Amino acid sequence: MVKRLVVGAHYGFRDWLAQRVTAVVMAVYTVYMLVRIALLPAHDNEAWRTLMAGGFTKFVTFLFALALFYHAWVGIRDIWMDYVQQISLRLTLHVLTLLALVGYAGWVAQILWRL
Repeated sequence: MVKRLVVGAHYGFRDWLAQRVTAVVMAVYTVYMLVRIALLPAHDNEAWRTLMAGGFTKFVTFLFALALFYHAWVGIRDIWMDYVQQISLRLTLHVLTLLALVGYAGWVAQILWRL
């Protein structure tokens, strides 16, 4: 019997599925916003503010941002795991990437609910 050697973080299917789900969320949001923007009566700052003032639009925009950040996290984490061999540097890059993405999520929330 041949014993299979498994290496790596064992994320496999979960990450593959997360990438697809977040990509679908982002694609649906993009279509939604393109339709909403196309239906605007005018394309000026006031129309944009009115579009973004709705609670549903803020919510789906924040959902889009979270999907984008999780999508980015999975991709960048895999890059660090594949190409950075030194463990301490890889861990540092993981932490810096995670902190940046969490900070970006907070920044998006601040922008959306400031309107």
